[in-house]
Amino acid sequence: MKIYTKDSLIKELKNIAATGWIENIRHGNHGGIGNTLEDLLGIAENNLPIPNATEWELKAQRIDTTSLTTLFHIEPSPRAVKFVPQVLLLKYGWEHKEAGKKYPENEMSFRQTIHGLSPSDRGFQVKIDRVNCKVIISFDSSKVEEKHCEWLNSVKKRIGLGQLEPQPYWGFDDLSNKAGTKLLNCFYVQAEVKKDSGKEFYKYSKVMMLQKFNFKGFLEQIEKGNILVDFDARTGHNHGTKFRMRQNCLPLLYQTASVIV
Repeated sequence: MKIYTKDSLIKELKNIAATGWIENIRHGNHGGIGNTLEDLLGIAENNLPIPNATEWELKAQRIDTTSLTTLFHIEPSPRAVKFVPQVLLLKYGWEHKEAGKKYPENEMSFRQTIHGLSPSDRGFQVKIDRVNCKVIISFDSSKVEEKHCEWLNSVKKRIGLGQLEPQPYWGFDDLSNKAGTKLLNCFYVQAEVKKDSGKEFYKYSKVMMLQKFNFKGFLEQIEKGNILVDFDARTGHNHGTKFRMRQNCLPLLYQTASVIV
């Protein structure tokens, strides 16, 4: 893997931006923008954030996308409970859409992408407990939409309709350490996309240098609904719990944001 200094990486990113349209060499790969950029930089592929220089991370995303950027993976506490597979999936899960087809007939699913601005249609919400220094997951059965009434009745039978007990959480210290390590400083690259003769091309037209991660800003963006917690578990596999962010909001997590291109 090629190692960069901050200055040499800035120079290389400027060169890539000046190149103009570049063909996606990872055909059929939804992560083509990041993968192609990694190849251009000589960085080994990894589906997690790639450290390309000491204390720096690289984030790539298409301009004007509605997709979310994964910031990092971290399971909630109390860890010994194995909360996602043992509680959320078993007690609050629902029938997987591929049950009896791709998966066994009893395959269950718990897929929720939730935030702090409002509850999901199944009543789950992220809340900030500043007194106890925790980011917690809350459940309010009164907020469940009518279309999920059958599921809600099943939850009532399985565990009741009260608050999660215990509530899954992330302590501020653990979350700040994880986020601060992954996002301490970041190069945020955005690309335009076009298709020509069945091939996809990228123009890396926006590059920002983001410095000094700000945990206070991180918590604020959870409350504003710009940072979301993504649960993705089924009976056969827990794909991991992720903190994800909406398009164009990453600079709000840093004390300094400098435009490179």
